[in-house]
Parts: sequence; C-alpha cells; structure tokens
Amino acid sequence: MAQKLPECWGHRGASARFPENTMASFEAAIRDGVDGLESDVHVSKDRVVLMFHDPTLDRTTDQTGAIKERNWYGADGMEHVRTKKEPQQAIPTFAEMLDLLMKPENQHVIFNVDVKPNNDPAVLFPLLHRLISSHTDWETLLAPRLILGLWHPRFIPFAREILPRCRRSYLGISVTDARTYFWDNVDTISLMFASLVSNGGRAFVDKAHAAGKRVMVWTVNEPDAMLEAISWGLDVIMTDKTYLLIDLKKSLEADYDKVMSQRVQIPAWKSTLVYTPGIMLASYILRRLRLEKLAGPFDGSLETPVPPELIPGEKSLEQVPPEHDALAGNPLANTTVPSNALLEAASG
Repeated sequence: MAQKLPECWGHRGASARFPENTMASFEAAIRDGVDGLESDVHVSKDRVVLMFHDPTLDRTTDQTGAIKERNWYGADGMEHVRTKKEPQQAIPTFAEMLDLLMKPENQHVIFNVDVKPNNDPAVLFPLLHRLISSHTDWETLLAPRLILGLWHPRFIPFAREILPRCRRSYLGISVTDARTYFWDNVDTISLMFASLVSNGGRAFVDKAHAAGKRVMVWTVNEPDAMLEAISWGLDVIMTDKTYLLIDLKKSLEADYDKVMSQRVQIPAWKSTLVYTPGIMLASYILRRLRLEKLAGPFDGSLETPVPPELIPGEKSLEQVPPEHDALAGNPLANTTVPSNALLEAASG
C-alpha cells in the first residue's frame, strides 16, 4: 500500500534560491510544484497590506525603518524598496498575492498567512476581507484556500467574525499553548520542527488527527529532518528548499522503504536532553517576553469583543467609523481593487 506523503509548502516561497517573500520566490515555488505557500503580513502607515516577515525593512532590503511608520505610496514610499538579495525584487502586496493565487493555473495552491502579533486585528482583518472579497467567486475559489496562522489567541475572535470563510491554524512552538488556547478554534496545528521532536512526533500527530486536525511543521531544510518529519505521518512540511523536498518525495514514491532505511534518526537522548529543554525555554521567552508584550495576556483573550461594525453583514465596512477604518489614509481607499493586478526561527 502506498505510504501517505505530506504536502510541500514553500516557506516564504522558494526562499533558499530567491529573495524571501517576493513574487519571484512565490512563482519559483509554484513552478517547483508546491501544494502551498507561506508568507507574512504587515500593514503600512497608509493601510496597505504587505508580504513581509520582519516588522522593519532593515534586514532584507535597501531601506530602513518600521513598516507601520512608512507609507507604501509616494516618492519615498515602500513601493520603491528593493531587496538586498539578488535578483533584486520589490515587496509584494497582499493584493498582488491574491492575484497570483487566482490565476487559473494556480487555483490548487493553498496560502498560509502568518499573522504577526504586532498587527492590530481590528485593522488588519477588515483590510484582508475587503481584498479577498473583491475577487469573483471568492467564497468558493479563494477564501477556503487561505489559512490564517495565529500566534496569539486574541486574534481568534477577530478571525472568526471578520474572516469566517478562511481556515485558522495555531502557529507557534508550544504544544501546551496549542492545546490550551487554540485547540477548539483551529483546524490546523503548525509547529516548529523541534517542538514535535520534543513531543514524540508521531504520537502528537496521531492525537491531532484523531481530533480531526491537520499538522504542519516548519522550517525543514535538511533531508534527514525531512525524512524524520515524514515518518510522523504529518500533513504538511514547510521548507525553504522546495525543490529538495519535492525530489525527495519522488524518491519515496519510487521506493519508500529503501529511502527511509537510509535516514539518520534523531536519537532519543538528543530529544530528551537538547530539544525538550530548548523548546521549553524558547516557549516561555516567546510567550512572556514577546507575544504577551505585543498583544496582551493569553488568559481571557478569547473573550475579546469584536466591534460589530467590523463584522461583514453586521454593518457595511464602507461605513466603519474613522477610528476603526482599516483603509483610512489610503489614497486608493475608494477605488476597486483590481482582481488581476531560536527566537528568529520561532517567529516563523
């Protein structure tokens, strides 16, 4: 009987070969044959949603500054920013990403949207809804292919109310937080590779599958780690090296047992003495010193009220008051969106 193999998703596209989170990277991953893509979102000062990992431009581009403090449009706007890595690329917008996904040849591709916790969900999610719903047949052809990766439970009520047709996933490194705060509100668990090594890999995957949940792991770039992850029976592997995982899957399809027999397994002592304490410490630091500082305490955040005027169908988003208007200040706010147009690792 053929063995079940996980889907291959491009982490920030085919980012081992192209500048991360750029159209060149996304398009290369699709050409490689990926099942899905992953990227990150931030919002500019003039309310444009960008595909970008860091909150600042400094690490990967030829300019500096916080994205939330820079405009997209204008002579000094971020539309002119280019990547340091060759071939130099512009920063793509979420609207451009949706156009790519809606091309007929790409409508099999799933897209994981990593919602960074420094975003304001009352601003970001109405913006996403407007852009998604601008596409023809978005309810059936687009929204079901979008997964909102959520680091903090405060984002769950906003995602559930404003983007109900999009799927949701827990995104993080703590199995305990996934079970405690997210389990009943997501259909996917997305964990760092080391998190599953320290939690019995296969045993956790089996429990998640029994609860009707999919399991994703990131970011896996080495063949032995890919084979280890595949042996757990999970659903998705995210990788920077999309071509490598796809070639490995082809080898497994040809002779699964032979390829698996050649892998170097992670010894039990390494899981106990290295991965488990490392993940425990990183989980504490990530939650207490980053996530809760940015978005507040986990406890009680699932009861965060969502302003009724932000909920599609409750009140037209065209009538949202200025303090909640996600498009306030955007020079294109009244135009139709064209439909064709370890902590570093732990941050996705």
